[in-house]
Amino acid sequence: MQSWVPPERGAFVGRTREVAELVGRLGRHRLVTVVGAGGVGKSRLAARVAGGAAPDGVESVHWAPLWSLDGGALLTALVADACGLSDHSTREPADALAAWIGERRLLLVLDSCEHLVPECAALVETLLARCRGLVVLATSREALGTAGESVFVLDPLPPDSDAVELFARRAADAGVRWQSPAEHVAAAEVCRRLEGIPLALELAAAQLPDRPVLIMARLLRDRLALERPGDGAVRPARHRALRTTIGWSHELCDPWERLLWARLSVFRSDATVDDVTRVCAGGPLSEGALVRALDGLRRKSVVTLHGGRLRMLDTVREYGRMWLAELGESRATADRHARHFHDLVVAAEAVWWGPGQAEEYERLAACFGDLRAALEHLLAVDPARAAAMAGGLGFFWACCGRLHEAGHYLEECVQLVPGPPEVLAKVCWALGVVRCLRGEYASAARLGDRAREEAALAGDARLLVDAAYVQGLVLLLRGRPRDALATADRALALPHDSAAARARCRLVRVFALTACGLLEAARAEAEALRSDAVAAGEHWTRSYTEYQLAVMALYERRSADAAAHARAMLRDKRTIGDAFGLGLGLDLLAAALAALGRADESAAAYGAGQAFWDMVGHPQRGTPELGPVREQSERAARRQLGDDAYDTVFTLATLTDPYTTLEAMLGAE
Repeated sequence: MQSWVPPERGAFVGRTREVAELVGRLGRHRLVTVVGAGGVGKSRLAARVAGGAAPDGVESVHWAPLWSLDGGALLTALVADACGLSDHSTREPADALAAWIGERRLLLVLDSCEHLVPECAALVETLLARCRGLVVLATSREALGTAGESVFVLDPLPPDSDAVELFARRAADAGVRWQSPAEHVAAAEVCRRLEGIPLALELAAAQLPDRPVLIMARLLRDRLALERPGDGAVRPARHRALRTTIGWSHELCDPWERLLWARLSVFRSDATVDDVTRVCAGGPLSEGALVRALDGLRRKSVVTLHGGRLRMLDTVREYGRMWLAELGESRATADRHARHFHDLVVAAEAVWWGPGQAEEYERLAACFGDLRAALEHLLAVDPARAAAMAGGLGFFWACCGRLHEAGHYLEECVQLVPGPPEVLAKVCWALGVVRCLRGEYASAARLGDRAREEAALAGDARLLVDAAYVQGLVLLLRGRPRDALATADRALALPHDSAAARARCRLVRVFALTACGLLEAARAEAEALRSDAVAAGEHWTRSYTEYQLAVMALYERRSADAAAHARAMLRDKRTIGDAFGLGLGLDLLAAALAALGRADESAAAYGAGQAFWDMVGHPQRGTPELGPVREQSERAARRQLGDDAYDTVFTLATLTDPYTTLEAMLGAE
């Protein structure tokens, strides 16, 4: 399992004692919650511990950023995704996640739990009860309140030491250094007045080019003296200090920067500059003014740039959201946000059959939180558009393993949206694919039939072909290849101009011909479809033509050709992040290697394949004809190596990061 934690932003200052104590607690307790006020550095401390000082024996670290969720409906799905699970089963998500973690020694970081405390507590209790090797590190403004929780209260940095060092470093980043003794004294006073709160210090340091430290100290002295809780509202001094610093940053902004700050609060993922321009420009904020405002917000550390994407911290985002409401722009900004991400899905769908497919997979994965937010907003204000978006997005999500998310929104759209028929046909065929991949063949068949009925009402041949794809896929997986062939042939006779829809039904035809034993015809069809996919620069369809060509080569004892086709399939599946397809491809490669007499490599490939099958949450599964091939090949490899040696290699591969084994297999032509 691959580890990931967010990279550090700038130098990590202080916290030596806190890091050591937190590591020690994680060695003694299975749930540790870092609790503290906004801006105190909870996430940063958790990332430092998870990224470089995790307890001994931890196999992998998984970071779940919960701030992108508005509610708890998809909490488990998000955590599962962070853990590398692309569940294709019909189990409850928490059950599937617990089974996937199993006995592994994992450190799971749940970052920003405060808005989902009951949901997080329930999930953590379930996982800890069933996964003996799991350790959970949570960050929150309040404790989860579960049995056995160790609450680690994080205080601000010591104002007279680490806080001064952090302030000085961030000031240097802004091009400012203290020159006189008076400036050093003023800097120390700023750190004391800001209570050592890291976020407040970073925002203050970014202001220094416009507000010298001597002036800043005086203003803080006057302002905090005036800000006394009134009307019974008792606030700790550090809350006032952080609010004051964020307010100062806001006051230093020009009107366009303030407007952009407010509008940026709508995003739920790190955003590209193009995303920001399309969502936030408009009215008094022209595109030129937006570019200048964005540069100003970056200089003030209101937003940061990482890997070409813009990021805003939660506390700063909350302040922006408050001002967005004050401006009366919350609904209009959410509408623009939803329209933009709806349009991204439409654009991605349009280039499915072409060289942009892999790029769109990556783009849609990167803005996952915003796609969810757009769907949630549209379901509330424009269900028909939400259904159109979900229908276009569902196949992308299904193909890269986000079955629970795809199913969640598609099922909601089927229930909420009465029409029009072209939208329902799209939703039903996409949901049919999801159900089919989860092994729910009866439900998938019904959805395929409904998709066909709605497509007929709409008079849309392309949608009829997509419905036929679902129907054909169900027939194949139920062991009825001749019926699948007839279904595909009828669909391909329909006049329409969608190369993507046609390619999917051509693929069903290739699978059906192979299953019927018509290998010569199947090979000709597969090679023609592969040639078209290569010419178009498309990966998904091509990967499955390589799959079928590998199966046929195994039938015909052309083992070297089978291995070459399996590797080609794996490269395409790796490109689009399809764990299900990687499991299939490794099984095929293992069978070919066994036939070539390379039993040790075959055992390793089967072991890595098993890791991917575990990742998708069900036993090995492909079209029915693959089962006997797998069984025969495994027996051959065991005969070559002996059972003990085979089991040793296989088990080691299941315990190794499967992507590492995959890369080795692809490099060993």
